Amino acid sequence: MSFVHLHVHSEFSLLDGACRIGKMVDRVKAMGQTAVAVTDHGVMYGAVSFYKAARAAGIKPIIGCEVYVAPRERTDREHGIDCAYTHLILLCKNREGYRNLCYLVSAGFTEGFYIKPRIDWALLREYAGGLVCLSGCIAGAIPQMILSHDYEGAKAKALELSDIFGPEDFYLELQKHGIPGEEEANLGLLRIHRETGIPVVVTNDAHYVNKEDAYYQDVLMCIQTGKTVDDAERMRFETQELYLKSEAEMRGLFPDYPEAADNTAAIAERCGFDFTFGHYYLPRFALPEGWTDSFGYLKKLCAEGLERRFGPAAAPEIGAQLDYELNMIRDMGFVDYFLIVGDFIGYAKGRGIPVGPGRGSAAGSLVSYCLGITDIDPIKYNLYFERFLNPERVSMPDIDIDFCVRRRGEVIDYVNQKYGADHVAQIVPFGTMAARAAIRDTGRALNISYAECDAVAKQVPFALGMTLDEALRLSRPLREMYDGDERLRGLIDTARALEGMPRHASTHAAGVVITKEPVY
Repeated sequence: MSFVHLHVHSEFSLLDGACRIGKMVDRVKAMGQTAVAVTDHGVMYGAVSFYKAARAAGIKPIIGCEVYVAPRERTDREHGIDCAYTHLILLCKNREGYRNLCYLVSAGFTEGFYIKPRIDWALLREYAGGLVCLSGCIAGAIPQMILSHDYEGAKAKALELSDIFGPEDFYLELQKHGIPGEEEANLGLLRIHRETGIPVVVTNDAHYVNKEDAYYQDVLMCIQTGKTVDDAERMRFETQELYLKSEAEMRGLFPDYPEAADNTAAIAERCGFDFTFGHYYLPRFALPEGWTDSFGYLKKLCAEGLERRFGPAAAPEIGAQLDYELNMIRDMGFVDYFLIVGDFIGYAKGRGIPVGPGRGSAAGSLVSYCLGITDIDPIKYNLYFERFLNPERVSMPDIDIDFCVRRRGEVIDYVNQKYGADHVAQIVPFGTMAARAAIRDTGRALNISYAECDAVAKQVPFALGMTLDEALRLSRPLREMYDGDERLRGLIDTARALEGMPRHASTHAAGVVITKEPVY
């Protein structure tokens, strides 16, 4: 490899990045580049999707993030001062780097959130191991100091970052998009490079895949900010250069500094973090005082449940089935899993919180029935435990649990208290721009009246997974609008380009993660 993009914003830089992961990887491969990084704004939402797509295409994935750095401490939140955050690029070299980046990004939300999820310089120094750092775009601390005519401050900050990450893992980032101030910033960065020997690296602040996609990214920004494309004062990029450029284009930006492009490949060579899939990191159940053996405790609970469900003289074959299931659960490593699920269901039932009787394959488990996880007798109905759990199964046992919607929060609160708030998290779902929503969002950004947008959107058939392409094929009125009105054709084409992109993140109502180690 001789050039690698190290500063890229995917669709998970919500309503800002327009690089769809699949198209981004395809474009990188088509240009003959063999690696690429994703550095979304303040988050790592897309890391796993990106990793899998890149690996499938034979492209080396580099996991990273463009973090926001607070001007003072991350806990400071004074209006007019602490909103002046700056940007910094961090890339994972190895597992240590990934763990540190996860911690930094998490702390940005849990400790430093003020407008954006922010870290600070002290936190960065503590968790710099395993990371490569680039000085960032024109919104980075060093370029901002240069533009504020504080060259000595900029040089001191560069030397500080070189000390934090080590001379081989900190780079001054050169960019040339035609944005006002970039030339002045580059002159200062190159002067620092000459005076200190800190290496330089050339990047493109890629927000879309191809140059012609700049228009769609502009519309995305309008959706994000509630503005229209007609608003001259809106937030926008005054350039169409934020795309995935070829190696020749990137080398042409700074022809006197070929090492700036060479260094991208050198960094990519050092970044070798890989996810490990298919391994379970299960939390441990907190045993009551006097107990040290999880399996022994599970057997005790099941024996009590067996007597409660079947009486003191349960048939021998029922006891044999229970022993069979318990041994299977032990051998597959799921003892703590059953204890944890049985415990929080027991908590709910003990406080009168309605719990479903059990559904899906878990209803075939006698252990689940004895623990009170399910209320359906698998012996009476001849249900098969092996549908739920067997040595050939490659996925976790799946116990479908239904709690009363009004009191579900009490169960989550209990889990937080039992395992610690830093060991429990609700998962994040993403609202995406489905066909009708894409038309309405796009129409607002294009300053098309609500009535017109609504008329177009209503011609999209109601069906699961309906796309605009499919709607144009199925709906004659929609096709007639598309063919007969140039404005509406532009609306629909733009909506097609944005359709399916994540629009916002929220908190899942019921998906909860319990971890052995702290969540971060």
